Amino acid sequence: MFEPFARADQRRWGGVYLRGLLLDGGRKSVEPMAGRLGEDGNRQALAHFVTSSPWDAAHVRARLAWRMQPVIKPTALITDDTGFLKDGDASACVTRQYTGTAGKVTNCQAGVSLHLASNGASAAVNWRLFLPGSWDPASPEADPAKVARRDKCAIPVQVGHVEKWQLALDMIDETRSWGIEVPQVIADGGYGDTAAFRLGLEERGLDYVVGISTTTTAHPEDAQPCTPACPEVAQQVKSLVIAAGKNSARPVQWREGSRPGSGRSGHKRMYSRFVALRIRPAGREIRKATAGTELPVRWLLAEWPADQDEPVQFWLSNLPGTTPLPVLVRTAKLRWRIENNYREMKQALGLAHFEGRTWPGWHHHVTLVPVAHAFCTLQRLTRSPKETASA
Repeated sequence: MFEPFARADQRRWGGVYLRGLLLDGGRKSVEPMAGRLGEDGNRQALAHFVTSSPWDAAHVRARLAWRMQPVIKPTALITDDTGFLKDGDASACVTRQYTGTAGKVTNCQAGVSLHLASNGASAAVNWRLFLPGSWDPASPEADPAKVARRDKCAIPVQVGHVEKWQLALDMIDETRSWGIEVPQVIADGGYGDTAAFRLGLEERGLDYVVGISTTTTAHPEDAQPCTPACPEVAQQVKSLVIAAGKNSARPVQWREGSRPGSGRSGHKRMYSRFVALRIRPAGREIRKATAGTELPVRWLLAEWPADQDEPVQFWLSNLPGTTPLPVLVRTAKLRWRIENNYREMKQALGLAHFEGRTWPGWHHHVTLVPVAHAFCTLQRLTRSPKETASA
């Protein structure tokens, strides 16, 4: 992983930092790690390595992707974002914003990540720190106090506010530039609700299964086209599924979990009922992109459990019209992998424990933690590949 480093001392302290992340212990910030590292516990050297040392995190991430691709055999790229809660306001890009980590608006940083994933394993191979408009001097939301801290946080001059979905597309482009070609993308509603994100994937020739909210609008597949679009008023996707009826839902088991249960491996079966419809997504951006031609047909997938009066979750996909329902469901549900990565990296490897305040330091730390996580993944696969594949 550290072969691109220019100096031997960088390679040495990179290895020490990784051992600090992997050792048992609660907090994985520099000072407590140094205390557990014995003779290598040089706090100043560790802090310099992660915060100030001039090494390119992208080179390490590329090597991580190359190492993990043949092991994981990824069937999808999964993108999402996670929050890094902060008490103060001095860290790069911290502001009050919503994060699913806390389930509310709070003081935090937000990081967008991209993961290689298959049923058996996954690895975080790319990251971006989200820069809010309040930190961008060119934004109408610019906060003079935050803009004034950019130099102290070593935020590059050329970095401005970019929406999270665009950061995800940028990471996909960069990851593909490394020679990692995975033709399918999975994301939740925070990305799927944005038509520009879906169109960006289509422009790149990528298939997708993305979550959407109940307020997303669409036409039935048989809606008659006209200029500039379908004559009928678009409906919310929830209404389209309810119109299809609960009897149209079909049972699908997508995997077996880790808890004891009635599955073949002795684990709990992950099972529910789903409706799949062919629909034509609506919206100004889609009409503009189709230039007055017929709106494209896409899959609408909805989970409708037997004990619920209404569907509870929705996805949109451009997979071929011949795609079987179980394939749609298993692809959509593969997103659990990124949540599992976040949980493991935060609980065991200190993903959210970085206490430095700089832009380079944050990107260095969130690059090194996935390297440690990948090491753990390789150990699990080596010890029990069958068990890992169903975990």
